[in-house]
Amino acid sequence: MQLCNGDDMGVSQSSVSRAISCTIRSLFSERMVRRFIKYPTTPDAIRIGGFPGIDGTHVQIIAPKDNENEFVNRHHYHSLNVQVVFDAQYKLIDIIAKWPGSTHDARILSESGLRVLFEKGHIPIHTHLLGDSGYPSRRWLLTPFRMPQPGPQTNYNR
Repeated sequence: MQLCNGDDMGVSQSSVSRAISCTIRSLFSERMVRRFIKYPTTPDAIRIGGFPGIDGTHVQIIAPKDNENEFVNRHHYHSLNVQVVFDAQYKLIDIIAKWPGSTHDARILSESGLRVLFEKGHIPIHTHLLGDSGYPSRRWLLTPFRMPQPGPQTNYNR
């Protein structure tokens, strides 16, 4: 990809690599994270803070010329659906920012390298992510019961 992009822009692969690295460092800087990412502060979020988590968020964009309708999300505005994975201290550890706003969170995860890493055993077996009901339940992904029965399932969802 870097070679092709370099050829398209008339620069070397190493220049593309440096530009990507610089951009990623900037996006992950504490200043940028504090400015643009708001973490939940509800008691439930604090109580479950010992788990790393995964979630999708919509980043509003200007309507693209091609495939414009694919970028309209369920809130009726144009966006990218960005999958974010963070650790127990809310430090960002993975971001995928390429999917149109109409794409469901579960599809983004199913097509991600992260899923492959978990399912092929490249991530320690006792590692779990906490996700919302937009994600499927997996051995490594804890999600709430959609219609919990009274007792253990309701307690699990809390």
